[in-house]
Parts: sequence; C-alpha cells; structure tokens
Amino acid sequence: MSVVGIDLGFLNCYIGVARSGGIETIANEYSDRCTPACISLGSKTRAIGNAAKSQIVTNVKNTLHGFKKLHGRAFEDPYIQAERAKLPYELQKMPNGSVGVRVPSFFTDAERRSVMAAAQIAGLNCLKLMNETTAVALAYGIYKQDLPALEEKPRNVVFVDMGHSAYQVSICAFNKGKLKVLATTFDPFVGGRNFDEALVDYFSEEFRTKYKLNVKENPRALLRLYQECEKLKKLMSANASDLPLNIECFMNDLDVSSKMNRAQFEQLCAPLLCRVEPPLRAAMDQAKLQREDIYSIEIVGGATRIPAVKEQISNFFCKEISTTLNADEAVARGCALQCAILSPAFKVREFSITDVVPYSVTLKWKSSYEEGTGECEVFSKNHAAPFSKVITFHKKEPFDLEAYYTHPHEVPYPDSRIGRFTIQNVGPQHDGDNSKVKVKVRVNIHGLFSVANASIIEKQNIEGDHNDTPMDTESSSKNQGRDDELDKMQVDQDEGIQKSQAEQQNQADEETENAGTETKAASGDKQDHPAQPKAKAKVKSIDLPIQASLYRQLGQDLINCYIENEGKMMMQDKLEKERNDAKNAVEEYVYDFRDKLCGVFEKFITEEDSNKLTLMLEDTENWLYEDGEDQPKQVYMDKLQELRKFGQPIQERCMEHEERPKVLNELGKKIQLLMKAVEAYKNKDEKYDHLDPAEMEKVEKYISEAMNWLNSKMNAQNKLSLTQDPVVKVAEILTKSKELDSFCNPIIYKPKPKIEPPNDGQSKANGEHNGPVNGQSGTETKPEPVKDNSQQTKPPGEMEVD
Repeated sequence: MSVVGIDLGFLNCYIGVARSGGIETIANEYSDRCTPACISLGSKTRAIGNAAKSQIVTNVKNTLHGFKKLHGRAFEDPYIQAERAKLPYELQKMPNGSVGVRVPSFFTDAERRSVMAAAQIAGLNCLKLMNETTAVALAYGIYKQDLPALEEKPRNVVFVDMGHSAYQVSICAFNKGKLKVLATTFDPFVGGRNFDEALVDYFSEEFRTKYKLNVKENPRALLRLYQECEKLKKLMSANASDLPLNIECFMNDLDVSSKMNRAQFEQLCAPLLCRVEPPLRAAMDQAKLQREDIYSIEIVGGATRIPAVKEQISNFFCKEISTTLNADEAVARGCALQCAILSPAFKVREFSITDVVPYSVTLKWKSSYEEGTGECEVFSKNHAAPFSKVITFHKKEPFDLEAYYTHPHEVPYPDSRIGRFTIQNVGPQHDGDNSKVKVKVRVNIHGLFSVANASIIEKQNIEGDHNDTPMDTESSSKNQGRDDELDKMQVDQDEGIQKSQAEQQNQADEETENAGTETKAASGDKQDHPAQPKAKAKVKSIDLPIQASLYRQLGQDLINCYIENEGKMMMQDKLEKERNDAKNAVEEYVYDFRDKLCGVFEKFITEEDSNKLTLMLEDTENWLYEDGEDQPKQVYMDKLQELRKFGQPIQERCMEHEERPKVLNELGKKIQLLMKAVEAYKNKDEKYDHLDPAEMEKVEKYISEAMNWLNSKMNAQNKLSLTQDPVVKVAEILTKSKELDSFCNPIIYKPKPKIEPPNDGQSKANGEHNGPVNGQSGTETKPEPVKDNSQQTKPPGEMEVD
C-alpha cells in the first residue's frame, strides 16, 4: 500500500512517499522531483507535467495551467472573470455553476470539497486535506529531539510560505510530541507570479515604445515573455548587477532585448513588498505574542527566495530568518508524514496536531417566536479543529439551517454562503409543546463544515404516581442508520479516533440533556437548563434525516460521470501510447536499417538487393509522413513485420559471421582436449587405467565423427560468399558441442573407484589390546565413546552454544 503526500501548487507539484527509511520526494519520468502543474490536450491524447509545459507556447489554447485557484469558484466570480481575461484557454460554465477544472489554509468549504472531488475522480483515497502551513510545521517538528516537555512553556515558531500565487503565515506552538496552530493569516492575492506580472508589464511597455510591439495582444509572445521574466527574476535573486533580457524572433521576426538590475526590480515591486508585513502583524496579534516570544522564523515557498521579501520578514521580527527547511518540498514531506500517521501500514512516532478554523462560521434559522430569523456563531476564527458542537432547538416543524461565513470581507469570495441544511421529520410533542431538537455541527479533519446529525427528544407519558421522581431516560441508538445517512449525504468525513470520540461525547451530551440538568457542546461549553418535575415519563431520542444542499458542490451523479470519463480517457491514453510506440518502432527501424546498409550490413547483401531494400525503406518513410501519419496500431505492426521479412536474413548473416569463428574455435579446442585424453588412455596413463576399453572405443569414434563434421562444415562455409546464407549456424555448432560434452565427459572423467586398505594386521592388534576381557562382550568394552555421546546430546529446547 502506497502512502503519499501531494503538494498541489499553482505552478508545480511535489509528491512525497513514506518509506521504511523515512519520507522521500519522488522523481517523475524526466528524473525531476518538480512536476509542472500543467495539462495539454491533444486531438487523441493528453500530456501531463513536463511534456505539457513544453507545449504551452505551441499549443496555447489547449494547454491548461494555473488552475489551482479555480477550484470551487462560481463562474461569475469577479476573480474568475479577471483570470479568464489572462488565460489563453477558455473556461466553460459547469451545471453547478463552478469552474471545472495540499490546500492553502485560506481555502473555503467549496474549494476544499472541489479538491476532494478531484481526488475522487483521479482514483485517490484522500485521508486528509491538510493546510499547507500545518504540513510545513509537521515536517519541522516531528524530527526535533529538543522540544520542551508538555508541562513546559511551548516553543513558538513562525512559518512563512510565499508561493507562486499566495502568501500564508502561521504561528505554531511545539511541545514534545505535540503541535498546536495558534494563528494563521494570509493574503491570497500576492505571490511570485505578481512579481512576474510586474516585470511583464514593465517590459511590455518598453517593447511597445522601443519596437512598436503590442505584446499583450499576442498570447504566444506574452507566454514567452512570462517565461523569460520568471528566469530573470530568479537570476536577480542571486545577482545585484545588470542582467540582460534577450528574446529571439519575439514578434514579427524581431529580436528584442533589454536589461534590469535588483535595485530597479525592488523599486518596481515596492507596492507588493508593502503587503508582506500586514499578515505577519495580524498573526502576532491573533496569537497574542510578542516578538520576544518567537523562537525562530522558518520560510518556505519559491517567492521567499527574493532578497527583498526575506529582508521585510527579518526586519519585522528583528531577528535572522531560518532556511533549514527545503523551500520547495517541505509541504509534500509534511503531507506524507500526516498520511503515514493516519495509515495503519506505518508505525510513526506519536505526534498530535491541532489545527485551526480559518474563518468564523454562523448558523441562521427562521425564528419561531417572532417574525425574522435567529442566528449564532458556532465557530470563531482560529478555533481549534477538528471540532464539533451540539446546539439545542425547540421546534414544532421541520426547519432550515443556513451556514455562512460570519465575516464576508475575510473570505476571498463575493458569496460567503456554505450551504443549507434541512432538519426533517420534526413535529410537536403529544401535548402540543415544542419538541427539543439537538443538532450536532462539526468541522472535520478536512476542514469541511457539516451538520453531522440531528435527533429529537420525544417524551412518552406512563401511567403511575405523580411525584418529583427524575425522568427515566431511554436513548434509541440508531448508529447504523445514522452512518448510512451520513454516508449518503457525504457531509461527515471524520476518520477513526476523532469520529469515535465525537460520538461518545455526543452520547454523553444526550444523557446529560435528557436527565434535565444541563446541555454540553462537544467543545465542553455548558448551558444551564433547570429540571422540570413531571409525571413519570420515558424520554426517547430519535435520529432525524438531514437534507444538505451545499453551494457549488458537485453532485455524486456528476462525480460518477466524471470518474467514468476519466477511466475512458486513461484507456484512450494507453491505446494512443501503444499506437505511437508501434509507429515509432517502424520509423526507428527504417532509420537504423538504412544507416547499417551503408555500414556493417554492406558486405552481407548484394548491390541489387541493397538498392531494392533502400527504395523500400524510403517508400516506408514517405508513407509514415503522408498516408501513414495516423493509422491503427495493427497497420504499423504489419508494416514493421514486412520490413523485417527482408531485413532479418541480412541481419542474421552479419550476426552469424561475427559469432561463428568464436564458437568454432571453442568446439575445436574441446575436440583437441578429448583427443589428448584418448591418447593418454592408449599410452596406459594411470589416470585413465580404470576406464572401460569398449566405452573408450566409442568415445574415440564419436570424437572422430565430430572432427569430420567440423572440418566438412568449415570447408563448405569457406566456399560461400558473405552475401549467401551460412551452411552451418551458431546454434547448430553450440548444439554439437553440448552433445559432445554429454556423451564423452561422463566416460572420460569417470572417477576412479575407492580402494579399501587391508586391515588384517590392524584387526589382530585390536584383538590383542581391545578384545573382550573376562567374558565381557565386545560392545561393553567401549564405555568412553558412549559417555562422550551422552555429553554432546542436549535435551529438547536447550540452546546449543558454540
């Protein structure tokens, strides 16, 4: 079972894999650990990663990139419309109004659900959506051996992540085996690409003035300028001197050139650099810390390599920043570690992680007591997550709960709604009073908000004495039905221990509520409810169905359709690859064989046959680029087989000519060795005096026949030209050599029989000294060996020690 962590960036992707020796960032087919987040769509196949990036300029309208921040957004979103104007490809509106194309800490519910759906379509089992800065903190802390103990003051570390498209700050408190996120802030609209855009705007204006070129009207030229500006930005991070920008055949066959240095670049990007400090200040305020409380500042993300950005961060905290983490791979490594912790396949050091909710969430409902609505904030910003809470309502009929983000200005969306949850099957009590409905809301490990479950407390009166005896409580547990309902709605995705603990807490809450003492939220908050003395009654808790309507959420039917389409596309990609491989095999054979006809194969084919074969190869080459440009796989396989029909005999003649002398020489040496052995036998060599004469006669005859066969074949072969097929092939010679070995070797190299030495005198001596004494038997005269054997024998189960 593979356990991986994926850092899905705006520009590039990294994949970390958990192995027995630790976390490894794997390389792609180009031996590069960095894979571009890019997809190029062809007429019959898709290119992904490096192959797609190489087509950005050549296949402009069908190469998709920069789609990370399109997840879960409405098509009419101003951000989408602004991005749409920049993108060279078209965006289409989907049925649910979203754009269908590691998550940042600022991702909203809709964006997270969109990433989850994309993982499901790709066939990935997503154990957890992890905030990027939290993943970095985990990669930092889990290997630290000097963290303070749990009872000591925690170590506060600031993590600053400025990637290609977003800027995030997180402050975390570390103790031994524990990580707690104190605060997280962000600016989703500043990153490395904004610095690229500043350079592009500058050079576009310069080229318009200097060369009369309108770069922004030409998508290909604009993309080339973006690529060159990104390279220039990286060079300026390492060099403060003037650096050139040269692009050949930029537009209208014109070569363009310019230059820039770091000081100019920092002056050009001053408005962007001013946006570095506010998230840092906000994070410190939310965590209620002073600069002296910070142990270190860790930076990750490609844009943090810009010297001016590092200087801004360092000046704010008045201390040197740390670059101990891999700026590109830290997120993927942290995600892989979290996945290994959650997976039963790996045993990882215990390390608890407490994340935070990035936005405040409020529930709104229609009030039963007055005209209007009621609302309450269920989660505040930077509240610990995952988290759940129980809210009690008094209702006579089904009601809706509207969930939305409390402070819309904090959310990078014009629409702050999360979804509508309808609590069904609610009715009055038997006496007409309002029913008590308990609703449990939660933010799960993925950071997704949901109404996890709802139940109604139904009172059942029983005849009996009226006294102030406390009510009997009877909870009708329908856990299986609840699980089925939650699975059906896909709103509760908590895993393992978190879910179990939340259910246990909810059950405890129900018992406390039914006993009439107090109501407890899963967070531990208390609300007083005085007990009402009544007649003896039964209280029954009944689970209620919940209908969830999430905004910008893909329906399961649509996801299933996409999964099916993805399977078809994968199969199409596979078939297309096989077809291209077959075509490339024909092309490779044509070029390779044509070169060898003028080289190593030249002397093994007649001039007439060579001309015919050369003409056939040329016709095949022309066919490949004309009628054979787009043919089925079988056509290419047949064409290759036809070429091999003519080329294989030539190739075999060449191979036989090269290999035959070697095997003939080996066979000749073998015959000579056998003949020497036969000659030694005839000369009465004592080494062979034990051999059977009849068998040796057979050996001599077999050797003679082999010699004659060898000589005849060699003579016949010497009379043939190199353009003719050989009389004897290498395989036949090897077979003859094996037959010679199998027949002669067992006879000639038969070992001599062992000769037993005479023991008459020895027996006599043994009889004199060790014979029976005083009528004792011979077996009784050897007590010592028996004693030794008994000492060497170990009882069963006892370990022998050398």
